[in-house]
Amino acid sequence: MRVLLINPRFQLPIDTRTTPHLGLAYLAAVSERRGDEVRVFDMDVEEVRLTDFVRDYQPDIVGITSNTPQVKQGWYAAREIKSVLDVTIVQGGPHVSALPEESASRPEIDIVARGEGEETWLNLCEVVERAKAANAKFSSRDLLDPANHLLDDVLGITYQTPDGRIKHNHERPAIADLDALPFPAYHFFKMERYTSLQPAMDAIERGKSFSLMTSRGCPYRCTFCSQSVMAEKWRARSPESVVKEWAHLVHDLGAQEIGILDDSANIQRARLHDLSQRLIDAKLNHVPWILINGIRANLADEDLLRHMKQAGLKRLAFGVETGDEDILESIDKRVTHDQIRQAFKNAKKVGLETVGFFIIGLPGDTEETMEKTIRFACELDPLVANFSMMTPYPGTKVWEQVHRNGGRMLVKDWQDYVFFEGKARYEMGETTAAAQEKKWKEAYRRFYLRPHRVLMTLTRKSTWQHFPRTLSMALKIVLPKKTKDQVKAALDEARAATN
Repeated sequence: MRVLLINPRFQLPIDTRTTPHLGLAYLAAVSERRGDEVRVFDMDVEEVRLTDFVRDYQPDIVGITSNTPQVKQGWYAAREIKSVLDVTIVQGGPHVSALPEESASRPEIDIVARGEGEETWLNLCEVVERAKAANAKFSSRDLLDPANHLLDDVLGITYQTPDGRIKHNHERPAIADLDALPFPAYHFFKMERYTSLQPAMDAIERGKSFSLMTSRGCPYRCTFCSQSVMAEKWRARSPESVVKEWAHLVHDLGAQEIGILDDSANIQRARLHDLSQRLIDAKLNHVPWILINGIRANLADEDLLRHMKQAGLKRLAFGVETGDEDILESIDKRVTHDQIRQAFKNAKKVGLETVGFFIIGLPGDTEETMEKTIRFACELDPLVANFSMMTPYPGTKVWEQVHRNGGRMLVKDWQDYVFFEGKARYEMGETTAAAQEKKWKEAYRRFYLRPHRVLMTLTRKSTWQHFPRTLSMALKIVLPKKTKDQVKAALDEARAATN
């Protein structure tokens, strides 16, 4: 079978990273192991037209991944494909897992895959392969006809029958043995077109930055987190499996940086101690690695962080979210401010770079509580403070709160659910749009324009390696409006000097 996997265009208001999609890399790997011919089409980096590619390749099945800001781009891609080829199109990802009927009811989408995708994808590939072998005139519509019973036993899917009924098949259990999955198939990506994982901070040769997953799932259910629509049960790969893939990335693919994308990497501290020691013993600790997503602050003791630092860890992140104790409790974070303070102290003591994630505009936030968040960020003083305005994603508890408690969504299009855009997404009670936007801009200015932060920025090598980008980001989110013309002039001058 000819398999095509697509990452739709992800349109952001700032220049940000482009990295191979880990989920698609896993789907490519399981398809390759099944014996399929595989192609990955990442619309963020491809230069050819999708329709031209599809006409030439003639896939038997297409998989499209989509988070919320991408979902419409996924529909557009599917529509383009259907205009030139009758092929089964499957859409997966967090957004469609939360709102499966929305995509399943669209004429360009045949099937929605809910939750983790590998086993469902393989099951669908087998069904399509058998159906095409049995019927030379097979069409994607045949797959959806209940009279044919082709999809009856496929778990974890939603689809619309030809007569307009939405069918939700039973949930598929989360994959229990993650070691059974093949390593992500990065050789299907045009690696030379991708940046590093955090390009504003690191100068990594293109195509030498890789993502890695050591565990899946999260037992915590923070009210704002879009991952709450995915598997709750936390499962880990064995340290042996992780180190084997790590060695493959370093020795075979020349990795200069590895980013860990686990949602809850430090649930089991003993496992991380074991992994760290194995990386040291295997002499893999010369390649820096980063914990991209926030780890649990209450489980970040000094001994563990020191051991991970010795194993090559360069930077880690903590989800702080808010500086108000009552708001912190209301979002079900299950951590205290004192535990967060101690985690940052531990990280800095052992020499790790820190990133703090903060949310402006959580339900119940007022200007007073948002002020506490800004002050707490300045107190913790991470290397990077990432302030985002609360975005109620489908499937989260905050989404339900807004819709049940008289809140008002201010975004009318899924493409507006992007980060770094200085616009409030909702308002409810005292959490007004005006207050959120005011405090968000203030947060960036007050954090980054403190004298010691300005000096730190000016003396950091990456500032000058990415000078135009740094100024562009400042123009977007840091500086007040009255200074933007001056900064734009400096940006234009800097760009001219580099050309």
